Amino acid sequence: MTGTGGPVATFSVWDYVVFAGTILGAAGIGLFQAIRSRKETSSEEFLLGGRQMTAVPVAMSLTASFMSGITVIGTPAEAYRFGAAFWLFGFSYAIMSAITAEIFVPLFYRLGITSAYEYLEMRFSRPIRIIGTSMYIVQTALYTGLVIYAPALALNQITGLDLWGVLVATGAVCILYCTLGGLKAVIWTDVLQMVIMLAGFVAVIARGAVVQGGLGKIWKDADQGGRLEVFDFDPDPLKRHTFWTIIIGGSVMWVSIYSINQSQVQRYVSCKTLGHAKMSLYVNMVGLWATLSLAMLSGLTMYSIYKDCDPLENGDISTPDQLLPYLVMDILAAYPGIPGLFVAAAYSGTLSTVSSSINALVAVTMQDFILPVCKNLTEKQVTWMNMGLSVLFGALCIGMAGIASLMGSVLQAALSIFGMISGPLLGLYLLGMLFRTSNSTGGLVGMIIGLVLTLWVGIGAQLYPSIQKANLLPVSIEGCNNTMSHNYTTTAPAVTLTPQPDARPALADTWYSLSYLYFSLLGTLATVVSGLLVSVITGGCKQKKLNSDLFVRNSDMIWYKCCSKSKGTDIREKNASDFHMGADNSTLTDFDVMSKDVEKATKL
Repeated sequence: MTGTGGPVATFSVWDYVVFAGTILGAAGIGLFQAIRSRKETSSEEFLLGGRQMTAVPVAMSLTASFMSGITVIGTPAEAYRFGAAFWLFGFSYAIMSAITAEIFVPLFYRLGITSAYEYLEMRFSRPIRIIGTSMYIVQTALYTGLVIYAPALALNQITGLDLWGVLVATGAVCILYCTLGGLKAVIWTDVLQMVIMLAGFVAVIARGAVVQGGLGKIWKDADQGGRLEVFDFDPDPLKRHTFWTIIIGGSVMWVSIYSINQSQVQRYVSCKTLGHAKMSLYVNMVGLWATLSLAMLSGLTMYSIYKDCDPLENGDISTPDQLLPYLVMDILAAYPGIPGLFVAAAYSGTLSTVSSSINALVAVTMQDFILPVCKNLTEKQVTWMNMGLSVLFGALCIGMAGIASLMGSVLQAALSIFGMISGPLLGLYLLGMLFRTSNSTGGLVGMIIGLVLTLWVGIGAQLYPSIQKANLLPVSIEGCNNTMSHNYTTTAPAVTLTPQPDARPALADTWYSLSYLYFSLLGTLATVVSGLLVSVITGGCKQKKLNSDLFVRNSDMIWYKCCSKSKGTDIREKNASDFHMGADNSTLTDFDVMSKDVEKATKL
C-alpha cells in the first residue's frame, strides 16, 4: 500500500524507453543544430549563436540552466522536511530579475562582450580579470560536479544502475551536443528539457492528488503538519530560512548567479536586441515561479502521503535527496513510462546545467586566456579549440562529481558554493559599475578580503554545521507496515554528521552557523566597503576621467525611460553586425581608460 514503507518497484522496460528517448532527443537537437549551422563555423556563432537569439527560448534556457536536477530532487525534499518557507524565493527571483535586467544587461549589451570578465579588465586591470575568470572556473566546476551527481543518485536509487556509469553517461551526452552544436544547441535543448522538467512535477502532483483524494487534502495535511508556516520574521541571522534571510540574502545570491555568471550573461548577450535581452529575464522570472511552485507542491504532496511513515526514518532510503525518487516509484510504478518521465526530468535538468556550464567555461577560457596570448589564430583553429575545450571541461565536470558525493544535502551545498565565490565577484562588479572612485588596487584588495571571509565561514559551516536552528519539522513512522532496520541518524539534516560537542571550536555555534544565504551578502558587502576604503587611500579620487560606458546610466533604467520626456536615449539596440570578435570591435576601441595597458587590452 502506498505510503506505508518497504521496498518499491524498479524500472520497467517502458520506463527505459521513455528515458532513453528523452536523452536521444536532447542529443538529436544538438546534432540538428550542428548540421544546420555547419557553414557558420565562426567562434561567435559557436559561443553566442551569432547574437540572433530571441527572448522566449533564451528565457527558457535561463530558467533551465539553474533549475537543474538539484531543483528537481532537492526542492521537494526541502518542502517535505522544512516546510514551504522556500516559496519566498519567488520574491527573490523578482528582485533578481529587475536588478539584472535594468542594471547589468544594458551595460554588458552596450559593451558587446563575449566573456562577462572582459568588463573587469576594461574597468580595473588584466590581473583582476584573470582572477575573476579563475574564480568562476573553480566555482562552476564544483557546482557542475554536484549537478551531475544529484540525478545520478536518483537513477541509482530507482533503477539500480551503476552510479558512476550514469555520471559518465551524463557528461558524455553533454559533451556531444556542446561540442557539435555550440550555444544554439544548448539553448534549444534547454527548451525541450524545461518542458520535460515541468511535466515530471505535474505527473507527481496529479498522481499524488488522486491517491490522497484531491489537492485540498494535500493542503490540509501540510497545514496540520506545520509545513505551511512560511513567514518567519525572526531577524536572527543564524536561522537557516527566515523571511529576512531569503528576501535579503537570497536576493543577493540570485543576483550574483544571474547578473555576472558567464552561463547566464552569455545567453542574454546572444539576443538580437536589447529589448529581447531584457524581456528574456522577465519571462525567465515567470518560468522560475512556475518551477518553484511545482517543486514545492511536489514536496507537500510527498508529505501528505508519508506523514505517518517517513521513508528516511523507516530506513527505506539513506539520504533526504532520495525522497522524491522513492515517492515516484511508490505511486507511479503502476503506470509504465511515467517513472521514466520523472527520471528524464531530473536528468534533463542536469543536462541543461552541465551543457550551459561547459559552453560558458569554453567561452571564458578562449576569451580570457587563449585569444589574448594567441592573437594570430584562424577561425578554423579557434573553432577546433572550442570543440577540444568542450571535451576537456566535460571530463573535468565528471571528475568533480566525485567530490560532490561528499558534500551532503545537494541543494544547500550547491547554493553555498555560489554564495562563497559569487558574492565577492558581485561586489567587485558593483564597485566598478557604481563608484567612479574605485581603482584596481581597491578592487583587488576588496575582492580578496571578501573571498577570505566567505571561504572562512563557508568551509567552517561544512566542517562544523549548525545543529541548533535548522527548523527540521517532525515526522512519524507510526503508520509503517514494513519497518526496516532503523537508522535514526537519517532523521537529522544531512549536514549534521558533526564531531562531538567537546571537539567543536568556539565559533561553531556563532560565525560558522550563519545562514548559508548570507554568504553572498557577506562577500558582496565586504568587497564593496573594503574596496572603496582602499581605493580612497590609494588615490582613487585622483583618477583620470573614465569612459561613461563603463558605468550604470540613468537611461539604462526602464522607469527612467517611462518618466523622461525626452524622445530618445543614447542606448541603441545593437544588430549582430555591430559586434565583431577581435581587434575590429568598434564598441571596445574608443575607451578613455587609465593606462596604456588597459587601453591595449580593451582594443583586443
